[in-house]
Amino acid sequence: MLIDYHTHHERCGHAVGKLEEYVQRGVELGLGQLGLSDHMPLIHVDPAKYYPEMAMPMDELPRYVEEVLTLKEKYRDRIDIKLGLEGDYIEGYETEIRKIVEAYPWDYVIGSVHFLGEWDVTDFRQTAGWEGRDPLDVYQTYYDAIGKAAQTGFYDIIGHFDVIKRFGYAPKHEQAAEKEAFEEAALRHIAASGIAMELNASGLTKPCAEMFPAEPILRRALELGIPLTLGSDSHDPAKLSENLDKARAQLRGLGVQQVATFDRRKRIMIPLGE
Repeated sequence: MLIDYHTHHERCGHAVGKLEEYVQRGVELGLGQLGLSDHMPLIHVDPAKYYPEMAMPMDELPRYVEEVLTLKEKYRDRIDIKLGLEGDYIEGYETEIRKIVEAYPWDYVIGSVHFLGEWDVTDFRQTAGWEGRDPLDVYQTYYDAIGKAAQTGFYDIIGHFDVIKRFGYAPKHEQAAEKEAFEEAALRHIAASGIAMELNASGLTKPCAEMFPAEPILRRALELGIPLTLGSDSHDPAKLSENLDKARAQLRGLGVQQVATFDRRKRIMIPLGE
């Protein structure tokens, strides 16, 4: 069975395509399961004063859930639609995140770190945030947040584990051991939490030009027994499942035979597929 568990849609403001267009494209591609997983509304900044087109407005969240559930029923004989959410982890806002996670019948919630405070390290408009900062300190803060996200119990999947590398900013070569120690600590928190991690193929089309996570991190995740799932992180129906064939090939090359799927927050391992 082919799956794609990470997708975004016009509601979030920085993607295109209606939910039903993604579903129809998933049927065309022969997906067995399609996870609709738009961004959680902003909770730690005022959307009216922050960068535009970051996430769906809070009042759209129930409409998003209702539409996904409607499509799930409408297409139930053709494709298995999963109700998902990419729920940002923002330290200090755990109460607000918990309310969103507990309010709806999610099949799964992806825990991703985009924000370090009010700085979105994944936004191309905010790369100036690196100026004057020591990349090693940024990496330490980022991976500390990943570890804390894993420990909250809010999430089923950790998203794009090393997305911090997206724009090519990285610690110095001689600081590699320290960077790897931050990654290792975060991976151990994920393993201890019992949750899954995604292999996110979107990094292949970003300045970093490699998947999230990089293969050495992926190998270590497998050594620690962390279950994996697959996501394209597509922001356009035309790019649904983009490069997931390469992701599956990489997993097969590493001896992976099963990937994680979810139903009402319960993890179900299925064959990887071709």
